[in-house]
Amino acid sequence: MTALHESRNIQLSKKETRILQLIAEGKTSPQIADLMCLSLNTIKWYRKKLKSKLDAANPAQMIRKAIELGLL
Repeated sequence: MTALHESRNIQLSKKETRILQLIAEGKTSPQIADLMCLSLNTIKWYRKKLKSKLDAANPAQMIRKAIELGLL
């Protein structure tokens, strides 16, 4: 399956995209929670959801795959 075909199957909400951007900028979960006025648990939930959607084991893989798929 090509990256372009895979990207059609992965849909990110505006919040998910923003959180992914902040992760790519090197922000920590507590920093992201403060910036977005969300709880730390909510950010952790979003990170887990993003890792699952992008089939990534860690933040570096999340960012790499999001870039490859044109999501960032």
